[in-house]
Amino acid sequence: MSSERETGLALDPKYDANGLITAVVTDAASGAVLMLAHMNAEALSLTQTSGFAHFWSRSRGRLWKKGETSGHVLHVVEMRIDCDQDAVWVIARPAGPACHTGETSCFYRRVTEDGLERVHD
Repeated sequence: MSSERETGLALDPKYDANGLITAVVTDAASGAVLMLAHMNAEALSLTQTSGFAHFWSRSRGRLWKKGETSGHVLHVVEMRIDCDQDAVWVIARPAGPACHTGETSCFYRRVTEDGLERVHD
């Protein structure tokens, strides 16, 4: 049996015990996965209202706008939420590399039997 959260049209995020929801960001042009982060209610609301991706940094314990220091902001094109509303998909136009390492995507290494290898897309 499906609940209203699963089939209805009201945004009702299911935050975890820490008040967070997982957010996956993809590039609107290429479809490539750029990064994975977390949002609290404030980050989700700011992302919706500003058109720029905001997240909750678990390591820093604070809200942050992607690109606030580097200028590599994520312009939100569309946001989707999964069926049970515990994960958000942010489709964005990146203004530079998405990864803090300077890589286009945070997923720039492939897992192999021998460890990791750099992916050159």
